[in-house]
Amino acid sequence: MPVDGAMLRHAKRILVIGCPGGGKSVLARALSTSLDLPYISMDRDFYWLPGWRKRDRSDIDRMISEVVAEERWIMDGTGLSSFHLRLPRADAVIWLRLSRDACLYGAASRTFRYFGRNRPELPAGCPKRFSLDALAYIWNFERDAARLIEAALQDHGLANSTVIIRSRKAASRFAALGA
Repeated sequence: MPVDGAMLRHAKRILVIGCPGGGKSVLARALSTSLDLPYISMDRDFYWLPGWRKRDRSDIDRMISEVVAEERWIMDGTGLSSFHLRLPRADAVIWLRLSRDACLYGAASRTFRYFGRNRPELPAGCPKRFSLDALAYIWNFERDAARLIEAALQDHGLANSTVIIRSRKAASRFAALGA
């Protein structure tokens, strides 16, 4: 499928996935506005409760199932454990596959920008904090998650409708296609 504005305008259900710090939320929000698709944040809408308490897995799966049943949405978040619910309903996948350094920089700059305050992609009561676990996850993302993502995309027949974006500049150009 060609990567152009027409492809974006025809997609009714889009997943934006990738490593933390790669710009998933920024791209998904921009495309949500330009394509008039409801924006769903995995972190805000499913995973986290105030005080950084994680929802029960059965509640998360139920909520995701309800949302993906809708006709139109754009959802940011990789969440491999819910791919079985989300991928069958997706028309297109955008994989922000930036370098480790770019993702670490993105995560660090986001931490400084929002430290002690809430990011728009998180529920109230979840102020941004520094996390060594998050940095380790980013450091090992390609090694630990990339092959699982590739296999899931193949298994769900989405390998050919997945757009892989490898830089912030390319992500900005891609967001402009939706305008």
